[in-house]
Amino acid sequence: MSHIPVLVKEALQFLNCQSGGIYVDCTVGEGGHAQAILEQLGGEGKLVGIDQDREAIHRTTERLKRYSNLALIQDNFKNLSIILKKLALPATQVDGLLFDLGVSSLQLDSPERGFSFRFDTPLDMRMDRSASSTAAHLVNSLSREELTKILKEFGEERWARKISNLIVEKRKARPIRTTNQLVKIIEEAIPRLGGRIHPATRTFQALRIAVNQELKDLKEGLEEGIKVLSSGGRICIISYHSLEDRLAKEQLKRWAKPCQCPPRWPVCRCQGKPVLRMLTKGPVRPTEEEILRNPRSRSAKLRAGEKI
Repeated sequence: MSHIPVLVKEALQFLNCQSGGIYVDCTVGEGGHAQAILEQLGGEGKLVGIDQDREAIHRTTERLKRYSNLALIQDNFKNLSIILKKLALPATQVDGLLFDLGVSSLQLDSPERGFSFRFDTPLDMRMDRSASSTAAHLVNSLSREELTKILKEFGEERWARKISNLIVEKRKARPIRTTNQLVKIIEEAIPRLGGRIHPATRTFQALRIAVNQELKDLKEGLEEGIKVLSSGGRICIISYHSLEDRLAKEQLKRWAKPCQCPPRWPVCRCQGKPVLRMLTKGPVRPTEEEILRNPRSRSAKLRAGEKI
C-alpha cells in the first residue's frame, strides 16, 4: 500500500462498482482506494474498510467522515465472514473485494514503527501494534536455522545463511534492538556488490512478513474472500513483491481451473468445477506516468477475477 493509492483507475475498472452494492476494502490504509470506491457508489450501497493498524483506522475515519455508507473496522481480513456478521451484512453477497497488500507509506514513514532502515529506531515491524512478537523478538530468539529459513523463504535472500550466522554471533555480545544494529550486521555479512537495492532490503522484508504472518493471512483471506463473494462478484489483488503475486496468481488460477486430472487424460474425471473467471491474463502494471508521479508504485501488480 502507499499513501498515494496505486492503480486506482484499473482497480475501479475491475471492481465494476454498482450503485447499491456491498464492497470491502480489505486493506484500507489511509483510505485512497476507499474514497475512490465511495465516489463511485455515490451515497448508495456499503463499503467496509478493514485494517490491522489502529492508527490507519483513526486517520481514515477522520478523512472519510463525510461518507455515511462507510464502516471502518480494525481487524485482519482473514476474519472477513466474522466482520460481515458483526455488521449484519449478508455473508455471501459481497459485490467486490480489494486487497492492496504490503506495508503502507504511513508505516514506512513513521520512524517508531521500525519498518524502514532509513531511521535508527527499535526493531518493531508490527502492523497490529497489540501483537506480541516484534522483529527484535525474532532476531534475538530464533535459532540460526529458523532465521535462515525466514530469510530464504520470505526474503529470497541468497546470503541468508551468512546473515543468520552473523546475527547469532553478534547477539551473544548484546541484543539486537535497533534497525541500525541490524543493518550494520547485514552490511558486514554481504559482499559489497553494488546494485540498486540496499543490502538490507530483503532481510527487512522477510522479517516484516514473518512478524505479521502476511503470506499465511493472505492465503486465509483469499479463501474467505471467495466464500463471501456473490455470483458475479469481483476480487482485485494488488501486490508488491513476487511472493504475494505468486500466491495471488496461483490461487486465482486454482479457482479458475480446478481440474486435478493428469494432462494426458482426454476427459476430466475429478469433476472439479471452476468458481471464478479470470479477468486479467497477466498482471496489470502501473503506467509510466503513474510511476513518475508515485515511484513506490513501480513494483505493483494487479490481478482480478469474477466469481461464477
